[in-house]
Amino acid sequence: MNLAYLTLGVALLAATVIDIVWTTLWIEGGAGPLTSRLMVWTWQTLRRIGGQNAGLLSLSGALLFVLNLTVWIVLLWVGWTLVFASAENAIIDTLNRGSVSWSDRLYFTGYTIFTLGNGDFAPRTGRWQIVTILATGSGLLFVTLSVTYALSVLEAVTQKRAFASTMSGFGTHGEEIVRTSWTGEEFRGLEVPLNSVASQLATLTENHKAYPILHYVHSARPDRAPIVEIVVLNEALTLLRFGVPERQRPNEITVRNARTSVEHYLETLHEGFVGPADDSPPSPDLRSLREAGIPTVSDDEFETALDELETRRRLLYGLVESDAREWPSREID
Repeated sequence: MNLAYLTLGVALLAATVIDIVWTTLWIEGGAGPLTSRLMVWTWQTLRRIGGQNAGLLSLSGALLFVLNLTVWIVLLWVGWTLVFASAENAIIDTLNRGSVSWSDRLYFTGYTIFTLGNGDFAPRTGRWQIVTILATGSGLLFVTLSVTYALSVLEAVTQKRAFASTMSGFGTHGEEIVRTSWTGEEFRGLEVPLNSVASQLATLTENHKAYPILHYVHSARPDRAPIVEIVVLNEALTLLRFGVPERQRPNEITVRNARTSVEHYLETLHEGFVGPADDSPPSPDLRSLREAGIPTVSDDEFETALDELETRRRLLYGLVESDAREWPSREID
C-alpha cells in the first residue's frame, strides 16, 4: 500500500466533493474555496488581457462555467486514480495482458466515474469493489449536481438580464427618471414600477448568493448590465428621497422599499466580490430638475445628504469599476 498516493488521492477527492456541494447546494455559502479562487483568477486574467473590451469580457460567464466543470472532472479523475494506484493489486486486467499501467488506471477510473460500466479492467474482489462503487457514486453526484446547477444558473442569468432590460426602459440616468415621472404638480406613476423593480432586484440578490458566478457574467451592452441599471435606480431614489422637499416626494414606503432592495444587493456583493472605490462617483445634478420645474432642496442640504451616503455610493462605484463599466451620468446639453 502506497500511503502517499492514498493520502493525496483522498485529499483531492475530499476537496473536490466539498467544493461541488458547497457551490451547488449551499445557498448562503456562495461558491466553494476552489471555485471562488478560479472565478477571481479567470476574471482578473480577462481584465488584464482585454481591459475594457466588452466583447472579450462577455465570454467570462461561459468560460468560467466550462473551466469550473473541467477542474471538478480533472480533480475527481486524478483523485480516484491515485486511490486505485495506492495498491498494486487494486485493479486486475481481465484479458491477462500483463501488469496494470498508469494509463490503464486512468482508463479504468474514467469509465468508472462517468458510469460507463466495467470494461476490460475490474476491481479486485473485496474492499476495492466497494471503492469502485464509491467512485461511481461520486460520478453520479457530480453529473446530477452539475446539470442542475447549470440549468439554475442559466435561469438566473435570464432573470438578471430581464431586470436590466426593465430598468433601461425607465431612463439612462437618475435625473431622467425623476423628470419623466413629474407631472408638473406631483410625482405620479412611480409606485408600481418601483415595487416591480424592487421585487426583481430582491430575486437578483438571492440569485447572487446562490450562484456567485453571476457576478462574472458580463454583458457586452451597457443597457443589459444590472450594475449600471442599479446605479441609475439608486441615483433616482437619492434624488427623490434627498433632493426633493418632503411634501413633493412620492410614496415614502415605495421609495424606502426600493432603497432597501439596493442596499441588500450591495451587501451581498460586498461580502464576496468587491469593496468601495477609492474615489467618490459624480454627484446627481439638481439643476436639471430645477430646469424641469421640479421643487428641490438647497444645494447645501443635498450635499450634506450625499456626504452621509458616501460609503454606499463609493461601494456602487467600486462595483461599476469591477464590472469594467462607466458611471452613468447625464449628458451635458
